Amino acid sequence: MLKKWETLPDYMQNDEVRVYYETLQKKKVSMFLKRVMDLVGGLILLILLAIPMIIISIMIKLDSDGPVFYRQERVTTYGKHFKIHKFRTMVSNADKIGSTVTVGNDSRITKVGAKLRGCRLDELPQVLDLISGNMSFVGTRPEAVKYVEQYKPEYMATLLLPAG
Repeated sequence: MLKKWETLPDYMQNDEVRVYYETLQKKKVSMFLKRVMDLVGGLILLILLAIPMIIISIMIKLDSDGPVFYRQERVTTYGKHFKIHKFRTMVSNADKIGSTVTVGNDSRITKVGAKLRGCRLDELPQVLDLISGNMSFVGTRPEAVKYVEQYKPEYMATLLLPAG
């Protein structure tokens, strides 16, 4: 699971990251078990959440035009880019209509979206990212590309493991 140091992206091969890398090298069994738990737990959650997620999908489609999922490019292990799965809680193309920051009474938030955000149910589809290995139950926040591009060298160590 842990790549060889020489195969890491160049921007990750620095002294600050090496300290964390060497610690993780000693925990290969733990990292393997963590992935197994993520996969098994994710599959169980998918089975348990399938019907509620279908109901939420229907509610989103009835509430507003646009896709059920909101997909945004994020960064995970070794700087790999992936598109995170979330239920769409705003009007379609909300990022083109207003700010990238959402405030409490943002007019772009749909009626169903407000309820989903209030209960954090908009994040349920991330179980798909968990199963695929792009995310983990426990890990750092999956950051947007523009923020990772501003990381200091020591922050690159967070890219040794999947986002959580």
